[in-house]
Amino acid sequence: MDDIALLHELEPTVATLIDRHTESVKEWFPHEFVPWSRGRDFEPGEEWDPREFELSEGVRSSLFVNMLTEDNLPHYFRTIKTMFGGGAWADWSHRWTAEEGRHLIVIRDYLTVTRAVDPIALERARMAQVSLGEVPEPEHAMDGIVYVSIQELATRIAHRNTGKALPDPVGEKLMKRVAMDENFHHIFYRDLAMAAKDMDPSGFMMAMERQLLDFEMPGTGIIGFKAHAAAIARENIYDFAIHYDNIIAPLVLKHYGIEHLEGLDAEAEQARERIMTFIARLQKYSERTKARAEKRAAKLAETGAA
Repeated sequence: MDDIALLHELEPTVATLIDRHTESVKEWFPHEFVPWSRGRDFEPGEEWDPREFELSEGVRSSLFVNMLTEDNLPHYFRTIKTMFGGGAWADWSHRWTAEEGRHLIVIRDYLTVTRAVDPIALERARMAQVSLGEVPEPEHAMDGIVYVSIQELATRIAHRNTGKALPDPVGEKLMKRVAMDENFHHIFYRDLAMAAKDMDPSGFMMAMERQLLDFEMPGTGIIGFKAHAAAIARENIYDFAIHYDNIIAPLVLKHYGIEHLEGLDAEAEQARERIMTFIARLQKYSERTKARAEKRAAKLAETGAA
């Protein structure tokens, strides 16, 4: 099924999902989640002191990357609006953008007030990131639907785990609130993907192969992204094990049921075989990752006891 036909056939589903979404989400206000009383003025040229808010390298990297990812919103909007077009699709693009805008507002205010990250480094990285305009841009509409259903879930997990790792109840509450929004976005795209799968199972499987094998979280254009991602993984905020346990197993294998999907043409059957081989390798890598993490934790415990 080509893009035009797919988008046309899915538009009534989009309209229904928008109605469900607006009935489900609750209004909230970013300013109510920011601990303003903890803030003070920044003097011109003042050097940021990380000791004002003691954080591990991984948590600080996660906050830094999460903020810059949200800051790239104009380019995400451009991508989904161009890919999906007008009508109900445009209604969703606008609503999604408005909700995502709250995330960058509240996270930036929190980081500024608490001095959790270097504001100068953050602003310079924002300028570089937004000027570059690098975001995932799937080639086909089916790929876009599959990608965002995975990406929104991954983003929810990353935000929630960042909040759990923060030594600050206010910050945890804030990140939990943002993660709730991301979950609603995931549910929208997940159910949209299910409808697309039923309309074109072969196209869905081909798109799933492309998006799974080449999946990248938003933020790959951020300066020093690989180093930040490594620190985030060491903190157990997001790594291969989390990706497998929270996305591949429950969403791709169980919810989408790709292993038992019927009605595939020969090319899609081959794609499924490659996906299942990839998933098996990822599962083994996930198990090794968890085993190494357990050994590190045990070693730290022994060191602490000594």
